[in-house]
Amino acid sequence: MRYGICQLSIVPMRAEPSDRSELVNQVLYGEHFKVVELRKNWSRVKLSHDKYEGWIDNKQYIEITEDEYAFAKAKPLQLVTDPVQFVTTNKKELLTIVLGASVGNLNILKATYDGDFQSDKKQKKHLIETALLYMKSPYLWGGRTIFGIDCSGFTQMVYRLNGYFLKRDASQQASQGEALSFIEESEPGDLAFFDNAEGLITHVGIIMENNYIIHAHGEVRIDRLDHSGIYNPHTRSHTHKLRVIKKII
Repeated sequence: MRYGICQLSIVPMRAEPSDRSELVNQVLYGEHFKVVELRKNWSRVKLSHDKYEGWIDNKQYIEITEDEYAFAKAKPLQLVTDPVQFVTTNKKELLTIVLGASVGNLNILKATYDGDFQSDKKQKKHLIETALLYMKSPYLWGGRTIFGIDCSGFTQMVYRLNGYFLKRDASQQASQGEALSFIEESEPGDLAFFDNAEGLITHVGIIMENNYIIHAHGEVRIDRLDHSGIYNPHTRSHTHKLRVIKKII
């Protein structure tokens, strides 16, 4: 088995081993993974933190040993809490990193970092504060950053930055936690899931106070939430049909 770590700010993870293939996820600086299939120019990798798999360019990561992988996996998370920060490489070059990047394994990457990071679990009330850091971030299928993010990437990153685990996709996240019967039972930070005409869960957002919801739809935005789903006050229409509300914490 081979192992790797991301030494660049944001690396695309694709459905197939091609630059033209669909973006399914992103690997952020400092995240480590197993290499489950190695080809000449591409590697299929499995991320350590959520087991998500996809293809990344071999030029966009560095190989690490099994011992280094085990060390990185055992070490508590240290995630960047500023929208944009910098690390200094061993060549004295500045590298831009983003909110949610992992800076706990800089000894492996031979880099230094002087900014703030989050390592402990926070109380549930802090979820909304974190979510607001992503406001106006453009929607990007497969994205996980303030420069582009999808609905489940948004919820996963908000929970991750507060010390809690969510799976990657909305349909996977819907399998977690405790289902609530009514919106009135929910608290800020709970998740609302929405399905399509075929009954498949395709969207997720974070419930706020007073029947508002923050979610990634075109951009990270705040809309109204009612028993039918998400109501956009600008278009005066419902954009998503409510399926279930889940309490994760």
